Amino acid sequence: MSHDAGHTMNTDEKLVYMANQIASFFRAMPEDEAASGVARHINDFWDPRMRRRLRDILDAGGGKGLSPLVLEASDQIRWPQAAAG
Repeated sequence: MSHDAGHTMNTDEKLVYMANQIASFFRAMPEDEAASGVARHINDFWDPRMRRRLRDILDAGGGKGLSPLVLEASDQIRWPQAAAG
């Protein structure tokens, strides 16, 4: 999964990579369906902890490194509530 043999991805980098891979797949769909396809896939297949962490990434840095299609889909993703502390 790493792009560089000398670099091991951390959890956040893996989530960004995975979200961008999903967006790459759905980019082939008609534009009006692509973002909803990305959101639907993340909603259906990502664990709530993964979705919560993606939300944290978006909140912390505006989605640095995320595909514009993932950013567009973000308003359709079901974001889990923050974990009780």
